[in-house]
Amino acid sequence: MSQDTKVKTTESNPPAPSKARKSLPVLDPSGDYYYWWLNTMVFPVMYNLIILVCRACFPDLQHGYLVAWLVLDYMSDLLYLLDIVVRFHTGFLEQGILVVDKGRISSRYVRTWSFLLDLASLMPTDVVYLRLGPHTPTLRLNRFLRVPRLFEAFDRTETRTAYPNAFRIAKLMLYIFVVIHWNSCLYFALSRYLGFGRDVWVYPDPAQPGFERLRRQYLYSFYFSTLILTTVGDTPPPAREEEYLFMVGDFLLAVMGFATIMGSMSSVIYNMNTADAAFYPDHAQVKKYMKLQHVNRKLERRVIDWYQHLQINKKMTNEVAILQHLPERLRAEVAVSVHLSTLSRVQIFQNCEASLLEELVLKLQPQTYSPGEYVCRKGDIGREMYIIREGQLAVVADDGITQYAVLGAGLYFGEISIINIKGNMSGNRRTANIKSLGYSDLFCLSKEDLKEVLSEYPQAQTVMEEKGREILLKMNKLDVNAEAAEIALQEATESRLRGLDQQLDDLQTKFARLLAELESSALKIAYRVERLEWQTREWPMPEDVAEADDEGEPGEGTSKDEEGRAEGTP
Repeated sequence: MSQDTKVKTTESNPPAPSKARKSLPVLDPSGDYYYWWLNTMVFPVMYNLIILVCRACFPDLQHGYLVAWLVLDYMSDLLYLLDIVVRFHTGFLEQGILVVDKGRISSRYVRTWSFLLDLASLMPTDVVYLRLGPHTPTLRLNRFLRVPRLFEAFDRTETRTAYPNAFRIAKLMLYIFVVIHWNSCLYFALSRYLGFGRDVWVYPDPAQPGFERLRRQYLYSFYFSTLILTTVGDTPPPAREEEYLFMVGDFLLAVMGFATIMGSMSSVIYNMNTADAAFYPDHAQVKKYMKLQHVNRKLERRVIDWYQHLQINKKMTNEVAILQHLPERLRAEVAVSVHLSTLSRVQIFQNCEASLLEELVLKLQPQTYSPGEYVCRKGDIGREMYIIREGQLAVVADDGITQYAVLGAGLYFGEISIINIKGNMSGNRRTANIKSLGYSDLFCLSKEDLKEVLSEYPQAQTVMEEKGREILLKMNKLDVNAEAAEIALQEATESRLRGLDQQLDDLQTKFARLLAELESSALKIAYRVERLEWQTREWPMPEDVAEADDEGEPGEGTSKDEEGRAEGTP
């Protein structure tokens, strides 16, 4: 290749830039960045909803702060424009997968009504200022078309906040304020159209002392609108047709507003009661039951104190029911994050598989015990173990007063009774009395739940039995001879089972052989029957033999008896 050719090639294909241009990332509509952008868009939308109509109806407000309004107007327009850019970079879900292809995102966005509304909200209507002047803010009313972003931001906040009911009430109060604000602005505009001070219904003449101030004008209009929309009364009667129409419209709006407020408040109260019922047990039914059954006052007082303790300290006893609608894996992760540290303190569960602990965490049942209440008594059958989450419990004598030891948070008891350890001299009976000193929160793990989980983890079951055996040896409650006898009996039983299995396998083999011989015999019989059927098809039919007899000519199929009779005839 010549040198001129090399030069031309270099000029026609310029070298690529050393650093590629970075494009804006695609936002996840359920992510944090998109959520905070929605909250940012609340400010320009609320600015236009509240300030724009106020400037249009109160000329003094528009004229007095013109420069500030122009700056805020174009700042909100800039945010509106950036919002369109964000829309072009916001992915969407397709078959559960986030689409990040910007071409598909743009194509989908431009075919929606949202794109048309976003464009209409940014139409440059401000150019009419050149003809009408900058004191006509009504030209910017198309900015109201971006209100759906406000509703979307409120919906996202309601699902994310830890206090959704309080947020619903605050949102309702904001809507009420916006309605009264708009109505007060329209009232002042109507009063200016009809003439200030023409009658007692319109706004007083600004020439009167005190009524010329902007603050007084707005507060009077807001107060007047509040009286109308709340139907409190004490409003001057209308005197003109326009005033009558305004009052009728406000009364209809007030009726609709009351219905909306009552419905929203009822929904909030219902949700709060439903949440309380889901988190805390219903004590009204228990109280009614005790009253009907004439339970003694002391026991009734203990039950009421127990319920009161749960509600005051926000303690829950039905975590499984609360998390039941979550997917299994997500429910396990929530339970692990809350209770795994407590479960890992138990000695027999240490060094176990993580998946086993996750399964066990889902089986933990929270329980709360009142002061002086026995968790277990000596000699009771042990069907569960307990882990102390909070509070103190005492190991007491049979008299219930003498204390041998005090158990605190993080300790556990009853773990040996739920594991079948050979040679355990106490069996599955409780060996001590455990009494709650105050209000104690425990986690309960039943023997059935543990057995169900360990059925899938045989190696973990062996490890746990070894740890339990070590604990019993330290406590001198393991009978080695009995353990050896049980192991020998188990080995003998297993040997007999293996013998039975072998005999069963032999019987199955013999049965399979007999079945094979039966099938072979059946095939042979079927084959012989088929051969006989083909042979009988070659025999003459009975009708042919009868016709031959009628003609006097013995046929080939004449029987030997007939031939003999024919020969014996003279």
